[in-house]
Amino acid sequence: MYIKHVDFPRNAGKVLRSGLILASVAGVAALGWWQYQTHTGQGASAPAASAGAGGPGAGGPGGKRFGGGSGSGSQPVSVQEVRRQDMRVSVSAIGSLAAANTAIVRTQVSGTLQSIQFREGQQVKAGQLLAQIDPRSFQAQVSQAEGALARDAAQLENARIDLTRYQDLFSKDAIPRQQLDTQQALVRQLEGSVHMDRGALDSAQLQLSYTRVVAPISGRVGLKQADLGNVVQPADANGIVSIAQTRPIALVFSVPAALVPLINGKLHTNQALTVQALAKGSDSALASGRVLSIDNAIDASTDTIKVKALFPNTDDALFPNQSVGVRLQLDTQKNMLAVPQAAVLRGAQGFYIYVVKDDNSVATQVVQPGVVDGSWMAVSGDLQEGQKVVVDGVDRLRNGAKVEIITPDRRAGSGKGGGKGYGRHGDKGAAGHAASSPATP
Repeated sequence: MYIKHVDFPRNAGKVLRSGLILASVAGVAALGWWQYQTHTGQGASAPAASAGAGGPGAGGPGGKRFGGGSGSGSQPVSVQEVRRQDMRVSVSAIGSLAAANTAIVRTQVSGTLQSIQFREGQQVKAGQLLAQIDPRSFQAQVSQAEGALARDAAQLENARIDLTRYQDLFSKDAIPRQQLDTQQALVRQLEGSVHMDRGALDSAQLQLSYTRVVAPISGRVGLKQADLGNVVQPADANGIVSIAQTRPIALVFSVPAALVPLINGKLHTNQALTVQALAKGSDSALASGRVLSIDNAIDASTDTIKVKALFPNTDDALFPNQSVGVRLQLDTQKNMLAVPQAAVLRGAQGFYIYVVKDDNSVATQVVQPGVVDGSWMAVSGDLQEGQKVVVDGVDRLRNGAKVEIITPDRRAGSGKGGGKGYGRHGDKGAAGHAASSPATP
């Protein structure tokens, strides 16, 4: 049999593979289109069924904007009443505490440290014994000075007796004038020697007293700087210990220079200006004191002036060099209308609050904010004492919206049953999810 040889093109294989790939892609696309059409046709009736079961078209509870699980349409909120109270006018600052007095206790004589009579961190009084230096060499010096004084005192006494005798003899012309004058000079010379001996004795006794190291001021002692057996000297830089007078303790802080006339007026009329020292980063008060004085010049670079206050600090809650927050009370406004600071909002119309009316609907009320005292703010406006204002849950409120007042007990109960309780600014627990989501069968 004769077979004719046929020559195929060299790129025929590549063409065949490309055709197979295109055919595969077309098949996959057709299968995907068929599945999409099938799924769409089966699910087309789902929205209609949902609407018929209870959706907005059927007038079910899901159509309410603020509807909860019960369909009431009320927004859960927390409220507090408007009240009248005295509001403190205060200014805040940051200050540093300083000891009223500080002393480094150094020995005034050189010697070996024999005993330490204090505990580190102890409160001591002025004159209290702190340490004892070996006194033996100083006692020997005192004994020497006492001996010299006794010797010269005896010589002086004998010279005075002789002087009396010479004066009697001179009156009888029994001795010459020169002998009397010599005896008088000897008495004065011995009197000078006795004075010198008494001075030397006093000096020796003073040096001996320096071996008892006592507290120069009352205050709190720090950590000891010398140990038993050390030879201490007056030139020691750190001394034996330091004492900081912390009862009372001083607080120095700066306030705006615009407050100088007010503070000066209070000080000149002996009116107490209360100062609170606050824990750094919080509003908890550590201690309370009063303003003592202000600086003699304004700092031109910051336009502030330094104020110094004193705190009794009987409980040792404050320490030197401690940085604290400061609240200086300048005045007190009596019988002011006040609302929680969280109730005051700011919008295009200015500052406003939501007032709850008798029908459990809310109305916006424009107010003028005043001073802030803690978590309460003084306001002026068309408000009455005892009115309820919304402090929590204002994120979805509108003028005229219905609300449901949540008491703390109910909020705690919903928190146990549904996770988080209802919170401010959109933090929703079970009640919030019911208000924002359709009911789930």
